[in-house]
Amino acid sequence: MRVSTKGRYGLRAMVDLAEHEDGKAIPIREISERQKISEQYLEQLFATLRKAKLVKSVRGAHGGYMLNHNAKEISVADILTTLEGPIAPVDCVVEEDFCNYIDKCVIHGLWEELADVINDVIKNMTLADLRDKAAIEKAKTAKLEA
Repeated sequence: MRVSTKGRYGLRAMVDLAEHEDGKAIPIREISERQKISEQYLEQLFATLRKAKLVKSVRGAHGGYMLNHNAKEISVADILTTLEGPIAPVDCVVEEDFCNYIDKCVIHGLWEELADVINDVIKNMTLADLRDKAAIEKAKTAKLEA
């Protein structure tokens, strides 16, 4: 299982939004500059995140994007599954009719356990957790540079 660029960049952009929002909309251009992700690609990602009601857009001179919920209420799973679909190591875990050998497959249980562990981690980690980790890393970096 690999998380695609869509999931990785979307998660980075959401952490950036959580870090910098402070009650006001953040222009996509600012996120793009900080994260080194093209504005056009971010627009596509945020359109999907907006449809899922994870972010909201604000129009006008001070427009941009804001989180639609508190960062503590948005799980990593919410973001990744919105952008990537179900998270599983193999297709037979999420698609029952994927394989006609599933009832005889001794490995299928392994894939289900692995999917459960992965999903448990991303369901229990919030955007606030990642934002807080980012703040700790920035503080460490600033301390080393001083």
